[in-house]
Formats: sequence, structure tokens, C-alpha cells
Amino acid sequence: MKRAVIIEGDGIGPEVIASAVQVLEAVSPGLEMVEGCMGLQCHTRTGSYLPQSTIDLLNDSDAALFGAITSPADRADYRSPLLSLRKSMDLYANIRPVKRLHPSVGLVDLDVVIVRENTEGMYTGEEREVPGGIVTERKVTEYACRRIVDKAIELCRADGGKKVTCVHKSNVLRRSDGLFREVFLDRMKGSGLEASELLVDAAAAALVSQPRKLDFLVTLNLYGDILSDEAAALAGGLGFAPSVNLGEKFALFEPTHGSAPDIAGMDLANPTAAILSAAMMLRYLGSGNAADRVEKAVPAALEQGIRTRDAGGSLGTREFTRRYLEVLSSC
Repeated sequence: MKRAVIIEGDGIGPEVIASAVQVLEAVSPGLEMVEGCMGLQCHTRTGSYLPQSTIDLLNDSDAALFGAITSPADRADYRSPLLSLRKSMDLYANIRPVKRLHPSVGLVDLDVVIVRENTEGMYTGEEREVPGGIVTERKVTEYACRRIVDKAIELCRADGGKKVTCVHKSNVLRRSDGLFREVFLDRMKGSGLEASELLVDAAAAALVSQPRKLDFLVTLNLYGDILSDEAAALAGGLGFAPSVNLGEKFALFEPTHGSAPDIAGMDLANPTAAILSAAMMLRYLGSGNAADRVEKAVPAALEQGIRTRDAGGSLGTREFTRRYLEVLSSC
């Protein structure tokens, strides 16, 4: 039996994860789910943003489904527990598929997968003071570049894709982004896939002006974070954007959106991204048919007018989930 850790997190996290858990229970009753704790509310209860008990659960499980966390504004020494997990568990690939799920949702007909290096770049957290300012240290290694490019190639092949596009800024960051570009071109040789490249600003424009020419994008940490949020906004909003933090032996799945504390507890959140993240987890755990059902039910629900407010509807989180489950039962 597969085991998944369920971590609600902060803000709207508990609401959207509750919806996703109902979906998991409906399509995969044999999945063992155990509760973990991480984030600001966890710190309030336990004194830790990431307790050892949660780390132990993760190390003894197959995957995790996570909501969102709120970062304290008044703690200069705060270190995100999610970033810590990505490093300690070597969750090196952040994979964010973005797809317009219905013609009436979003602005652009996107269907793209952004494969983002997840452990280095600008997210090292290494900052130091210099006279008159702050220096942030950016790390790019050949090893990290090689394995994220290889993961993009693997995913593109598995999906039947034909092209991988490297997104960089090597015209300015000649050594670090230049290394990433060189590794990409080298690893693409003999892959059987078309190698393409875009400067990050050109990639941002192409998501708007040439969306159907993009398939798989592979990029560094900060670029991937920004581009995936742009892509999600164009395809319907962060409420429709799932993701996974993937390592060699473990994967943590989460909606791309944040904790949205301004609407927490108001029954307003769109749980679709959490539901689609749960579908990604099911496929990772070997339940591809169940994952297909969950994903198929989303556009079917949208077609029937089952929508939260961000998608032009009027349903709250709980009512959306109830009606979505009715659609799911017939898929």
C-alpha cells in the first residue's frame, strides 16, 4: 500500500487540501494518508516550522500533498521550511504543467510544461551585507544543470513531445547562464528532440504572443518561478496550476498558488490546483487511471458551469468540491 503525507499548511491551504483529500478518497480508497505539519500555524502549535515528526513521516512515505505556507513578515532570520525540504530531500526538479482547461477560462491557449531547477540559483538564501547594500549569492553548478536538463528530456519523451526549449539570460550572465546553456546543448545531442533556446524576457513575451510554439521549457530557479506564474495567469489563474517538487526517491506535490491569507476561511478559494496536484501524485504513485479520471473531470465540470468566483462562477470551495465530485463519479 502506498502512503502519502497530507500537509495542510496555512491560509487557504487547509481548505483546498480538504477538497483534494475528498477526491483522493473517492478515486483511490487504498491510498494510506497520514497527517503532517509545516508552516506558520504549525510553528504556533509546536514551536517549529518543520517539526522532526513531519520529517520522519516524509522519510517513511512515498509522497506528500501540501497546501501552502505563510511567511512571517517580522522575522529577518526566517528560512522557508519548504525551501529547506527541497534541499534536505534533494527535490531538485520543480515541474509545473500549465494548460488552459476550457476556452472560457484564461486569456491564452497554453499547454506547456515548465521544468525548473529547484535547489540552486537565486534561492540559495545566501545573502551578506556590503557597504551600502546587500549581496545575494547565486549558485549554478554543472551537476544541477545536467540533471535538470536530463529530467526535461525524460519528461518530454514520456509525453510524446518533440522539442525542449532552454530559457536563460546568457547574454548578460555569461558565466552562470552560459554554463546552463552549454550543458543544455550538450545533453540535447543525440536525444532525438529539437533543441531550442530563448532569453528569459523573450520567453515571457512568447507565452503571450506564440503560446502554441512552446512545449517543454527547462530553466533555472528564479526564471522558472516567475514564468510559471505568468503562464498560470494567462491560462486561467493560479487556482488551476498544479506542481511537483521531484527527487529521485520522493516527491512533494502542491498547488502553485500561495496561502492567500486575505481570503482564508471565507470559502472562496479555488481548489482545482490542489485537486490537479493530487492527480499528479496519483500518477507518480502508479495510479494512472485514477489520475486520468480526476483530470478529465475538471474541464467537464467547467463545461457544466461548476466554477469558483475566480473562474467566473459563484460557487464556494465546499460547494464546488461537492459538485465536482458528482462529475468525477461519472468519469
